[in-house]
Amino acid sequence: MFWRMVRGALFRQRGKMLMVAFTIALGSSLATAMLNVMFDVGDKVNQELKTYGANINVMPRGASLLDDLYGVNEGAGVQDKYLSEAELGKIKTIFWAFNIVDFTPYLFTRAGLTGAGPATAAPAPAELAGHIRLVGTWFNRRLELPTGEVLNTGMRPLKSWWDVEGSWIDDDDAGAVMIGREAARRYGLAVGDALSLRALDGNESFRLDPDPGTTQTTGEGIFTVKGIFHAGGDEDEYFYAPLGAVQNLAEKPGLVSRVEVSALTTPDNELSRRAAQDPASLSIKDWETWYCTAYVSAICYQIDEVLTGSVSKPIRQVAESEGAILEKTQLLMLLITILSLAGSALGISNLVTADVMERSAEIGLLKAVGAWDGPVSRLILTEVLITGIAGGAAGYFAGLGFAQIIGETVFSSAITIKPVVIPLVAALVFLVTMAGSLPSIRLLLSLRPAEVLHGR
Repeated sequence: MFWRMVRGALFRQRGKMLMVAFTIALGSSLATAMLNVMFDVGDKVNQELKTYGANINVMPRGASLLDDLYGVNEGAGVQDKYLSEAELGKIKTIFWAFNIVDFTPYLFTRAGLTGAGPATAAPAPAELAGHIRLVGTWFNRRLELPTGEVLNTGMRPLKSWWDVEGSWIDDDDAGAVMIGREAARRYGLAVGDALSLRALDGNESFRLDPDPGTTQTTGEGIFTVKGIFHAGGDEDEYFYAPLGAVQNLAEKPGLVSRVEVSALTTPDNELSRRAAQDPASLSIKDWETWYCTAYVSAICYQIDEVLTGSVSKPIRQVAESEGAILEKTQLLMLLITILSLAGSALGISNLVTADVMERSAEIGLLKAVGAWDGPVSRLILTEVLITGIAGGAAGYFAGLGFAQIIGETVFSSAITIKPVVIPLVAALVFLVTMAGSLPSIRLLLSLRPAEVLHGR
């Protein structure tokens, strides 16, 4: 009898039940989409942020020590502090190798600009016109890894936001150079000009006007300006050339001053901060948890394990901002989910309450013939729950589609479907359905058969 009454009520009230199902479907679809995106958004957001620069800086141990003690950084009076270019491929052999998105080395040196002119004619010899900051780097290097894999890495993907007039240069173009906008203005240079550069030994100070008596020249070469870039930082004063060309010019074959690494990381917590201070202070269990989690400090530690004489440090303003952005993005999605479900609960409340009011005579008659409040309430709740299950199932599959639309539109990649979302959505649909039904149950309990049957 009970199920016959439920079936009859669903068919008689199918218009309102369809509206209830539609309301639940809207809420559950948005919840499904947001939860799937929220659980998968970490790598997606980090991947997007990687296009705006590195988050790890790898330095020689001696240079890092001087930086910590005296504020002396690369290229500021630090001699013979280099990393080996031949070892850089080992960065992609660490435990979190797949989280290393990109990396590029730099060799800093000073050079004298001795002449400049159109590329159609070699620049005329002249006295030293200025001291420039010359940096050798990889632009788009095809790197064969110790694992047998092949990786395309370098500064071009790492600095993709740079505004470049002219073109990027290739690693095999030893006679090409890219210069910053401020340096181009300082020396009156344009795309296509030829430069005569002489590397200067002594200390590697980046002062623009050092004492000429303290420097000596080493190699010399002619370069053509292929691009002028605007980075919005100190780089706008630099001259960039292929790493091999600068190594030859500075007579430092196979050496680099530092390496920038872009890695996908997990936001820091109390464990990662303790490990960053002193990994040896962790218990064995905590150390294993930290080492096997993609914290920026763990990735730095693993890089130092494979590169001889290196010290890796997170670029804090980048690493911390990534964690903050990720947390805020996830919080926003959680708030959207909560608000959508709250809206669904209000919609269900209005629809079910209106249904109870229309069926007040039927409910009053049931009470008049001896039905208790409990069985009558179960009848209404069963109808709403059956409708909620149907709407929730439809909303779940619609939400999967919405999640893929969000992934392709925002991140240009598919969203991974998380199985844990299924029980979460089921629990949320149940809670929302019950919460939305409470006002109607309170109204049902307040109905008095005598008053209802007499039309009052």
